[in-house]
Amino acid sequence: MPELRIGVVGVGQRAKMATHAHQPGVARVVSCADPRPRGRAEARQLFGADVTVHEDYRDMLADQLDAVFVLTPDHLHADPARHFLAAGVAVFVDKPMAISLADCDDVLATAARTGTRLYIGHNLRHLPMLRLMRELIEDGAVGEVRSVWCRHFVGHGGDYYFKDWHAEQSKTTGLLLQKGSHDLDAIHWLAGGYSRRVVALGGLTVYGDNPHRRHPGPQTDGAWADAVVSDWFDPGVWPPSRLRDLNPVIDVEDLSMMLSQLDNGVFTSYQQCHYTPDYWRNYTVIGDAGRLENFGDGIDGDPAHIKVWNSRRSGFRAEADLTVPVPADDGLHGGADAALVAEFLRFAAEGGATQTSPIAAREAVAAAVAATTSLRAGGTPITVPPVPPEIADHFDRLTQPGQPVRG
Repeated sequence: MPELRIGVVGVGQRAKMATHAHQPGVARVVSCADPRPRGRAEARQLFGADVTVHEDYRDMLADQLDAVFVLTPDHLHADPARHFLAAGVAVFVDKPMAISLADCDDVLATAARTGTRLYIGHNLRHLPMLRLMRELIEDGAVGEVRSVWCRHFVGHGGDYYFKDWHAEQSKTTGLLLQKGSHDLDAIHWLAGGYSRRVVALGGLTVYGDNPHRRHPGPQTDGAWADAVVSDWFDPGVWPPSRLRDLNPVIDVEDLSMMLSQLDNGVFTSYQQCHYTPDYWRNYTVIGDAGRLENFGDGIDGDPAHIKVWNSRRSGFRAEADLTVPVPADDGLHGGADAALVAEFLRFAAEGGATQTSPIAAREAVAAAVAATTSLRAGGTPITVPPVPPEIADHFDRLTQPGQPVRG
């Protein structure tokens, strides 16, 4: 097949992921766009001096692209996604698809109307730890799934999410969406359904009291301002009250707790804290014939294994009936980013089924938006609207459902 011509919109924190698409003979990044001089310089460093660089992504169509990565800050995903979908260019949008349900549904509608291939970057579906958990569920290790719990200890949250645009509702809606859309998609995937009723509580419990903020300036006010965490990230800073250079505006929650009931009757919970000393995800899946849980998540080379208890009742016992080690991989997100990009390149060139799903990505945003609404209304229960049937039917016909199968 001819080499795919790839574009990258937004050359910030996540642009390194697109280097996996720079494979001469298979695909080549030939065009980038970023309004910031720093972003344009980074494009040439990442993809070579020959890459064409633009300030405005709308000028990239002149470069005859086959596919494009949209890697801008979250609140700027929807417009370039719609632009390239309308032009017939296959689109990869980093998670979350958008920060509002209306924008998600409009992006889906544009893809359905034009027939252009749309792919959302939920890389956790390629994370070895979660793939092993899903395989165990499908093999019947816990029987019928009845509940899925996730605790996300975001130990570097102060550095990653409270020093730049992530700290602002106007650019994220909230961290239940920006950070949580990963986990909510994974919960849906493991549980075999989508959230339909949610309730949540939480608040800004630590970082709101920290007075050490940067003065407003180009880094925070620019339309595409994107922090470079390596500029100030120091894992030795502890406790969180010692953090400096926080974003001038902080109005998102640093502690969130969410409950939901899915459309298949499964009950789930999700907790997210941005000031723990450790940084990892813990998933527990409870069925009518057993329980499984991960210890470590295998990200960034951290050791991990999954334990299954399913043979008998007992008190506490550290030794499980089955312990499955998670293969180690030092690649980004345990090798998930490379696998994600490989799947997108194949999908852009050939179509077919994928592990990720635009419908599932929209459902993760819908659940997060509803939970954030509930949280800010003091725990009011919220109903999550489903995808319009004609949109769901379009993606089903493309054999790209990405919907989990219940164990």
